[in-house]
Amino acid sequence: KMNVYHPQSSSFHIVTLSLLFLYCFACLSLRWYQHPTEDELRSLAGKHQKGGKNKKDRKYNGHIDNKPLTIPKDIDLQLETKCIAEVDTLALHYFPEFQWLVDFTVAATAVYLITELYFCMAEPSGEMNISVIWSLLVLAFVIKILFSLTAHYFKLEEGGERSLCITFAFFFFVKAMAILIVTENYLEFGLETGFANFSESAVQFLENQGLESQGPISKLTFKLILALLCSLIGAFLTFPGLRLAQMHLDALTLNTGKVTQTLLHINFLAPLIMVLLWVKPITKDYIMNPTLGKESVPLMSEKTYDTLRLWAILLLCILRLAMMRHHLQAYLNLAKKGVEQMKKEAGRISTVDLQKMVARVFYYLCVIALQYVAPLVMLLHMTLLLKTLGGHSWGIYPEDTYSPCIVNEDSQAATLGQGEAQGTQTVAPLSVALGGLRTVFTPLLFRGLLSFLTWWIAACLFSTSLFGLFYHQYLMAA
Repeated sequence: KMNVYHPQSSSFHIVTLSLLFLYCFACLSLRWYQHPTEDELRSLAGKHQKGGKNKKDRKYNGHIDNKPLTIPKDIDLQLETKCIAEVDTLALHYFPEFQWLVDFTVAATAVYLITELYFCMAEPSGEMNISVIWSLLVLAFVIKILFSLTAHYFKLEEGGERSLCITFAFFFFVKAMAILIVTENYLEFGLETGFANFSESAVQFLENQGLESQGPISKLTFKLILALLCSLIGAFLTFPGLRLAQMHLDALTLNTGKVTQTLLHINFLAPLIMVLLWVKPITKDYIMNPTLGKESVPLMSEKTYDTLRLWAILLLCILRLAMMRHHLQAYLNLAKKGVEQMKKEAGRISTVDLQKMVARVFYYLCVIALQYVAPLVMLLHMTLLLKTLGGHSWGIYPEDTYSPCIVNEDSQAATLGQGEAQGTQTVAPLSVALGGLRTVFTPLLFRGLLSFLTWWIAACLFSTSLFGLFYHQYLMAA
């Protein structure tokens, strides 16, 4: 039996609902299919029970049990639909995790916007951007949720989910190792420059502390650790990508409008567009220096292109959020699709199995919503961290790039000198320590590392969704 929360008997209650949750489930007017009752199935099957006791009993293990009621699969069953209400969400699996993720993401994004506005108007120097901590907490919570969902699939003995997860983990590990050896002439992350700057700054910092070192970590070890992290992220994004492919195909069938279908196609190709933004020969060279006639005319600077790349990712994330209703409704229609497929089959089915088949779709709605929202949230806040920690700007034509959370490379020595000059103050040791760490973890390092991770998340989403599209459209059809 399916364990669900009952609003009258359970202590599980909803205290608050975030704006995004209301947008997803209330404002979008998602409709779910209710499973038929046993009396309705009896009526459709022409088996009205006469009397108070079922006379068709069977003896099992020495005691009498009721014989399971079976009905023909080709009965004329029409499922009733209902708009999702607040009380209906009490039965959803993973609803507390979904609600908490949405609430915390909305709060963290609001903190980021307020902090960016504050730093834009006040322009303080030497202060840490508190929104960085909020974004890191969001990423940690997203990783925890994706790990929980993947562990749920990994524990299943049947269905091949465990083998699929392990296969994709090894595939993404090999893919990450291959990507990390590609030169900067093709994939412009700045990872090599950032790691070289990090190593030099760390050696100099250790020498100032009276320690001799050749560097905190070797380049091979750094790339191996990064490849393992990429393999873990790829394994977590495997099932969200496969689910997105199925919802994309169902949404195209459900929505026949040309505009909606075009937006759905763009939404599906959004990770590919993000991936191409870092492929230098395909996008950057042609956008920054297009060839007009025999001359190459530069259209924008490096900083302007970096800013446009950030805005492009944000717009594609907004598009994916806007298309969320079509994908979730396409998933909810799987209940009707399953019943229609059942009508084409011969034989009989028990009423309990039929009810479970219909109810299971709505019961796992929050799991599907998490698989849709969690990668989007991870990509969004990774981009916000790239802007802040990488020293980028939101201005299309930035004159001076300023990073409020860390010190620019040109002002590192001055900041360290100010920390040493404050040695007589109470907070001098902390200031000197933070100043030393700022000279080690520079914007060049964060720019290369976060650019690569942002690119990798988009690449994993597109790879898994493309495989899912091929699987559902060709392998399943065959």
